[in-house]
Amino acid sequence: MTAPSIFTRRVAPASFFTLSAVFLLSAAPVFAAPASVAPVGDEADEAAGQSVQATQGNDIVVTARRRAETVQDVPVAISVVGGDQIDNSGSFNVGRLQQLAPSLQFYSSNPRNSAVNIRGIGVPFGLTNDGIEQGVGIYVDDVYYSRVASATFDFLDVAQIEVLRGPQGTLYGKNTTAGAINIRTNQPAFNFEGKAELSIGNLDFKQAKAAISGPLSDRLAARIAISATSRRGTIRNVTTDRWIQSQDNIGVRGQLLWRPTDDIDVTLVGDWNRQDAECCGSVFVRTGATQRPLNRQFAALAAAQGYAPISDNPFDRRTDLDANLNAGNEIGGLALRVKWDLGPGTLTSVTAWRYWDWIPENDRDFIGLPIVTKSQNPSQQNQYTQELRYNYRGDRFDFVLGGFAFHQRIDTQGTEAHGPASSRWTINPSNPLSNDPSVLNGLTARNTQYLKNTSLALFGQLSWKVSDALSIQPGIRINYDKKDGFYRRLVFAGDGTPVLFNPPPGTNVAVNNARLGVFAPQEISPRFSDWNFSYDLTLSYRAAPELLLYATWAKTFKSGGINQNGVPVDANNNPIVAAGTVKPESVGHYEVGVKAEFWERRATVNLAAFRTDIRDYQANVNNGQFGVLRGYLANAGKVRSQGIEADFSLRPSERFHAYGNAAYTDAKYVRFVDAPCPPELSGGTIARPGQAPSAPGTAGGISPANCDISGQRLPGVSRWAFSYGAEANLPGSLFGRDGEFYLGYDGSYRSGFSSNASPSAYTSIDGYALSNIRAGFRADTGFEAFVWVRNAFDARYFEQLFVGPGNTGLITGLPGDPRTWGGTIKARF
Repeated sequence: MTAPSIFTRRVAPASFFTLSAVFLLSAAPVFAAPASVAPVGDEADEAAGQSVQATQGNDIVVTARRRAETVQDVPVAISVVGGDQIDNSGSFNVGRLQQLAPSLQFYSSNPRNSAVNIRGIGVPFGLTNDGIEQGVGIYVDDVYYSRVASATFDFLDVAQIEVLRGPQGTLYGKNTTAGAINIRTNQPAFNFEGKAELSIGNLDFKQAKAAISGPLSDRLAARIAISATSRRGTIRNVTTDRWIQSQDNIGVRGQLLWRPTDDIDVTLVGDWNRQDAECCGSVFVRTGATQRPLNRQFAALAAAQGYAPISDNPFDRRTDLDANLNAGNEIGGLALRVKWDLGPGTLTSVTAWRYWDWIPENDRDFIGLPIVTKSQNPSQQNQYTQELRYNYRGDRFDFVLGGFAFHQRIDTQGTEAHGPASSRWTINPSNPLSNDPSVLNGLTARNTQYLKNTSLALFGQLSWKVSDALSIQPGIRINYDKKDGFYRRLVFAGDGTPVLFNPPPGTNVAVNNARLGVFAPQEISPRFSDWNFSYDLTLSYRAAPELLLYATWAKTFKSGGINQNGVPVDANNNPIVAAGTVKPESVGHYEVGVKAEFWERRATVNLAAFRTDIRDYQANVNNGQFGVLRGYLANAGKVRSQGIEADFSLRPSERFHAYGNAAYTDAKYVRFVDAPCPPELSGGTIARPGQAPSAPGTAGGISPANCDISGQRLPGVSRWAFSYGAEANLPGSLFGRDGEFYLGYDGSYRSGFSSNASPSAYTSIDGYALSNIRAGFRADTGFEAFVWVRNAFDARYFEQLFVGPGNTGLITGLPGDPRTWGGTIKARF
């Protein structure tokens, strides 16, 4: 079979972006400009809400239900973070946002292998597989971002972020079964305004942000924003004598608003973002006994080559990785948003094209020996979306009705190569070939793959005000998904000779088999298509003017997927075709909540209790070998997440405010009988039918083919998580400027969690608490200066732990950032 072209032309055709504008404007005459221009539809309320701090409780304006309303009127569990709080707390990307939103989990070993979950669910924990959807949708000004890599970039000119918990598919274009992150940026203004911010700190931290907006004519306004961040790495690579895990981000966002009539807004948006960090690596943490013979576990293999880790204290922050490291990452796109106020409702069209380029280099043996000398899977994505939505607001009925179309293509070209230390490390020492470096030196796997992903949907939600107190809110969604994939792996020896299951005569069979034990050629073309129907029902009751009760029931799904990283093979080395596709997740969700305000609305308490049951949960599994380290997808029987959440805010006066958020999450596998085994049960001889596995960590033992982890906790989610903080201020003046001096604190705590798909004693991460402190002066004229300390008490914690390849017992980790400090100056005009 001839491989299809792996490169796609990056193009955003003009017809694609003019389609919605032509459709909406064809019947709309252009009138002469009036003396003043008002925002369209809900835009006025949205604009008013953009400057509201997240700590102001009842005054927060959100668009969670695709219309502007105060957060206390929305029967949805939602966390809101204002732009100023993002800046002041240093939460300049999704990874740091989780310190303010305890129900949010973010994990990233590099930008591509990033995961955003809410309440412990969304995507499987582990390395990314392009063949499945995200359970948590990320939206920026109504545009869906399909690549979670976008979560690693700096927020750019953000006005407010809403973290919606629970299924949102009847309101949002792409189906989101776990929740959504709704990011709203500052919009172009017809009044001249601007802001600038500069921060410096230790670790050579430098960050600059600026935005300016104003009119170009009576009917045309523009806004442009830029952000740049750089920081030295936090881990020293002694092999290259360089720091890794650095930050090097730059982003630009431009918006052009055309208001041809008082009823129509047309906004053209373009953004470009680039990362060029020396990243991503890990440090040695520990070793643990596996089922492998002792001479094939880490200590013996390392001693055989005279190797020892550079440090056995991971918080020395030293590593000796010997392969090139790079995390080149570029994301950008264009969007055209048209809003037409039709009187009782607003018609909105959002047309967007986005691209993503990923240029990585990794060290996949995790240590300083030339075992794996090259590991890289550069990818290119093009994404096109079209959403058309009508919002109606009436005395007794409100509704949202919309359609959504999505098409995505991802092309990936993978290369993984072994070096001169691989034979001794990888081949059984009882085999004489283990002493011949040439057997595996230069062994290379070249992967070619693509994914074509198309999704179409109709969705709607009705809000019926049965009385002034009672509202009934049903919603439905009809969805069609189609995925076409291709994966081909070709394997070559160091001299370029193909490595095949049926080699030509004269081939050294023993050498060929040793090479096949590391990399095996494979070709598959998985496909998936299906229709799904989702629905939900929410009842809300205004028991008192400042007390809202609500209950939600939802039946939804996450689209089925395909395996894009290879699949297991049968006894004849043929790909198991059935493993190429993964069934959709079936999600049942139940939630009750209370939203209350007290003390003349100076205090807010919101409570939510939830339960989510998922059948055919999409899990990421692997068998620990070099050749399939990236894993493949399979369905677990059933998963359940349940818990209680509480959000509290207090503002007794303009001189003090405080907040506290708590989440208790009990997320576990209800049934997963054929899961991959944890490292302490892996690496031995696979048990035959009726043969009992050995005890954990038994050298040379018998390993089960699979493990039953039913009842075990889901990875990556803490049972308890908290965020809390306060700010106090006193009036004063500085350099002749009137204003206020303030002292602020933001803290967070997460209890322990598992960092492996199957719970393991070796990859259990202890709980930790982080504290951020700031103090400064805020002038009435818009000037502000403050100093800050993040991780003020220098807590030592891990963001992730990794199981090394080959079941040798190696465990490496990614330490969290140490204490950092610096200063920031800001100005608004």
